[in-house]
Amino acid sequence: MYTFGKQERLCSQKLTDDLFHTGQKFMVFPYSVHWLICPPGTLPQGIPAQVLIATSKKKFRHAVDRNRVKRLTRECYRIHKPQLYQFLNSRGATIILSLNYIHNEILDYNTLFRKLDRITATLIHNISQQLDHPAPPQP
Repeated sequence: MYTFGKQERLCSQKLTDDLFHTGQKFMVFPYSVHWLICPPGTLPQGIPAQVLIATSKKKFRHAVDRNRVKRLTRECYRIHKPQLYQFLNSRGATIILSLNYIHNEILDYNTLFRKLDRITATLIHNISQQLDHPAPPQP
């Protein structure tokens, strides 16, 4: 349960475009979070969420720094993932998610862990609101 395998990573260009064009967004500094509820059958069987973790090359010029931020973010997400998966499985929902690190300094693990905790809680709240009160179709 505390793994983060290849199938859980968002690699599809089509899904990524859909996420950034039609998905919803919120911010928990130092992250900008985009998310989108997918129709059933879009993601692989047994995977309720796929995640894209990104860091700006403009903010961190050295690849070592970008990789460190992404490694810390993946580790924090991996620990919080069971809570999110349990909620998604209970509701029968699948989502795609993007975590974009937007700060220009690397924060420590404990700070990022607390931020991912808040992101998980906010995400669960937003998804449950959208599932309970779906938006009317656009003309």
